[in-house]
Amino acid sequence: MIKKGIKVKILSGKDKKKEGEVIEIDRKQNKAKVKGINMVKKHVKTTKEKKGGIISKENFLHISNLAIISEKKKEKKSEIKK
Repeated sequence: MIKKGIKVKILSGKDKKKEGEVIEIDRKQNKAKVKGINMVKKHVKTTKEKKGGIISKENFLHISNLAIISEKKKEKKSEIKK
C-alpha cells in the first residue's frame, strides 16, 4: 500500500525509471504526488500576498504507475536492530 513518505519508482510516463518520495495521496482518484516528478508549469496571478509568474510544481500520477522501493517503517526497524 502506498503511503505518504514512502520511496517509489516511476514505471511509465515521461519520468520513467526515476525515484522519489510520495508527498500527497488522493485516495478517491487513486493518484499520488511524488517529489520532483511530473513537474508542470502553472501561471499564477499576482496578489497582495504572493508574487505572480510561472511556477513549476508536482502534478498527480496514477498509483498503478508507481512501484514501492522502500517503506519508512521497515527502514526504522532495521536501524534499531543494528
